[in-house]
Amino acid sequence: MTPKRFSPSFRMALLAAAVTSATLLGACAPLIIGGAMVGTALSVTDRRTSGAQVEDQAIELKAVARLRETVPAEANVSVTSYNRTVLLTGEAPTEAARAAAEQTVARIDNVRATVNELAVMGSTSVSARSNDSILTSKVKAAFVDAKDLQANALKVITERGTVYLMGRVTEREANRAAEIARATSGVGKVVKVFETITEAELAALQSK
Repeated sequence: MTPKRFSPSFRMALLAAAVTSATLLGACAPLIIGGAMVGTALSVTDRRTSGAQVEDQAIELKAVARLRETVPAEANVSVTSYNRTVLLTGEAPTEAARAAAEQTVARIDNVRATVNELAVMGSTSVSARSNDSILTSKVKAAFVDAKDLQANALKVITERGTVYLMGRVTEREANRAAEIARATSGVGKVVKVFETITEAELAALQSK
């Protein structure tokens, strides 16, 4: 039997629906691990060392556990660690809670830097978070379709329509990824949280 071939738009709809369902199921837990691949194989195309990948998972898990003890329950904090740089996104009810979240994460072993993008405001609705998940899926799909980017080297986080991009990339890749993300329907703003490497460093990574 000839396998069915689905159009890119249909595949995109399936992916968005799956992500939305996952978001809805996790909506009761305001502290979110943003990038851990717990229980799965580490990506062979990841530009981090295997040790850094394991440390990033550990940082995210520790951050979530400690933030539950130091920030108010009504806070909505997402934690994403990439090569030991931690991005905090979401909402904190007060400036003090926002600062406490950053200080808590900064004290975790192996954290090299923190990028605090928490907004001081009430938590967003489930529908808003679902929309952010769909935007993340759309941006990731656009990266896959691009022939001049290695999609697996890029991490995408979306909060209130703002897309945050992480990864170890060259300046050329960083600009190209931001260009694609900005052109994605529904994206309001793009923030680059990249670790920049040279073209020579990229060539060395790809030759391994």
